[in-house]
Amino acid sequence: MEATVVKTGTEEKTWGGGNEPLKASYGKMMMWFFIVSDALTFSGFLAAYGFSRFKFVDAWPIPDQVFTHFPFLHGVDAPMYYVAFMTFILIFSSVTMVLAVDAGHKMNQNKVILYLFLTIIGGLIFVSSQAWEWSTFIKGDYGAVETKGGQIIQFMDNEGKRVALRDFATAPTTEERTEQTKENGIWYKNEAEYLPSISFEQVKAGFLANDDLLVRVQHKDEHGHHIILNRQESIAKVVNDGALVVEGANLRHNEYGHPLFADFFFFITGFHGFHVATGVLINCIVFFNVIVGTYERRGHYEMVEKVGLYWHFVDLVWVFIFTFFYLV
Repeated sequence: MEATVVKTGTEEKTWGGGNEPLKASYGKMMMWFFIVSDALTFSGFLAAYGFSRFKFVDAWPIPDQVFTHFPFLHGVDAPMYYVAFMTFILIFSSVTMVLAVDAGHKMNQNKVILYLFLTIIGGLIFVSSQAWEWSTFIKGDYGAVETKGGQIIQFMDNEGKRVALRDFATAPTTEERTEQTKENGIWYKNEAEYLPSISFEQVKAGFLANDDLLVRVQHKDEHGHHIILNRQESIAKVVNDGALVVEGANLRHNEYGHPLFADFFFFITGFHGFHVATGVLINCIVFFNVIVGTYERRGHYEMVEKVGLYWHFVDLVWVFIFTFFYLV
């Protein structure tokens, strides 16, 4: 098929045509096609998250009360600080990628090596930070009780501060019980892998013995704050509706609130983390090729530019995830 030709006076101009439409190489065009399709995928995920959040808005966890940890600062209330740090690192890595692409245009091999190295370090820090955040989210900090209706109730003191279950649960009884083992279990799993560290009966006994404890339900008032019950209502809630202890979060139970929050957290941030990890791997391959002079011999650094497009896309997606998931 011949390229369309537009005549302007005596000068003939084309849109590019051939194997470089719009003066973009085949590789660049394919990268743009991938980015557009992947953008639609992430858009669908975020739209589903937004729909679910607003459908269960009165039971949705408040991010400031969930992501309050910072490495090596255990017990320090630092809401969203570490997530903000991760965002800064990823955006900074996008800046170094821009500098690497610019250095490639100038055929400056040493600067491409430097800026690609910084980009890889930024990506590794982000992926490691996300792994730590997942670990903290899964492990939990305070614990909660799930009611028979699947609602989450958390425990507060008279000053409105969250209280961990282990701080008031009674000591375990001395009754002997048969531990699940490989020999007597139909589907064997180590108990430590899935059983909570304390039982609901221990939590209930400790709660009833401590008059300073109150219950906070996952639903919110008209001001967007979780509702805290008085002592009598709290006792009735625990005794009549309490069912099981939940520590941390997984795909079925979530101590922070509605289980869909954890489902979307694992899926969306995990899918994005896979993209970042893939980008780091590709950057490492390109980094090695830059060192050995592959692109110098080719006479251009277009591969660095194509990888840069992917990296900027991954950074941009995180900005939307950060906004939708943590800020809004």
